[in-house]
Amino acid sequence: NILLLSQIKLPPMMEIITAEQLMEYLGDYILDAKPKEISEIQRLNYEQNMSDAMAILHKLQTGLDVNVKFTGVRVFEYTPECIVFDLLDIPLYHGWLVDPQVADIVKAVGNCSYNQLVEKIISCKQSDNSELVSEGFVAEQFLNNTATQLTYHGLCELTSAVQEGELCVFFRNNHFSTMTKYKGQLYLLVTDQGFLTEEKVVWESLHNVDGDGNFCDSEFHLRPPSDPETVYRGQQDQIDQDYLMALSLQQEQQSQEINWEQIPEGISDLELAKKLQEEEDRRASQYYQEQEQAAAQFYFPPQQQVQGAASPASARQSGSNERKRKEPREKEKEKEKNSCVLL
Repeated sequence: NILLLSQIKLPPMMEIITAEQLMEYLGDYILDAKPKEISEIQRLNYEQNMSDAMAILHKLQTGLDVNVKFTGVRVFEYTPECIVFDLLDIPLYHGWLVDPQVADIVKAVGNCSYNQLVEKIISCKQSDNSELVSEGFVAEQFLNNTATQLTYHGLCELTSAVQEGELCVFFRNNHFSTMTKYKGQLYLLVTDQGFLTEEKVVWESLHNVDGDGNFCDSEFHLRPPSDPETVYRGQQDQIDQDYLMALSLQQEQQSQEINWEQIPEGISDLELAKKLQEEEDRRASQYYQEQEQAAAQFYFPPQQQVQGAASPASARQSGSNERKRKEPREKEKEKEKNSCVLL
């Protein structure tokens, strides 16, 4: 979105673009953006960064791995994904900062990244040192109290750091948003599905940590949504889609169980393809089994709904016993029906 607002031009009248087409546009732009007059060392360094960026470009379709640090709005732990922002010259910000005036939180969080802080909290909880346990509790309380991943100190720092008219990326709650600054106020580009039919709603102000902003048009004039209920439903659909995407990515990550080190060298393409196909079939079978188990967990016979929840295994067993008890009675009825009475 930032490049569309500044650099990249799509063909006229194009309303829909596939992810593959978008990746091609970004790849071409990265190649064209290569500096012309640079030294040999700079050229080699840029080409290496460009190669690394191309290798992870496909991840833009689902999300990038970034890890914030709580000491500055531009401070992130370095990951290969950050190269994309550097090559495209796009500033990346966040607002999840510790207030330097709160000494105990500053001490507990320190210079940790988010991942490091979570590990520290777990380690402190298991410590016999009361001071470390207390420090871990303070750090955990900070994460709980700032679950929106934006603090008022961070918001003040953001407002000060972002330049007037600057187009940048704002990271919050595992989402990347296009952000700009207009007349000293921060605005986020509205991209939720609920606003698909709201042509005049373009920007949302970012002036508090609760996410309750004002909607504006492309000229930053106030434009409330025409149908708030439709917008709300669309936002909920977007949240649901994001949740499903997160689950899908998690399952995909957990299912990467191919041990490439055990694959012998010199294996033919046909044999490798067979191994990959077998692994894919195994994952598919496992997926359907999990779906069946999940469906079974929501089924209980009417008798057990009254008596209380039971495990699927006990539910099936109970049903089997019930059938066994019914079989003799049915045989007796059938015998009575086929027999005659002598008078």
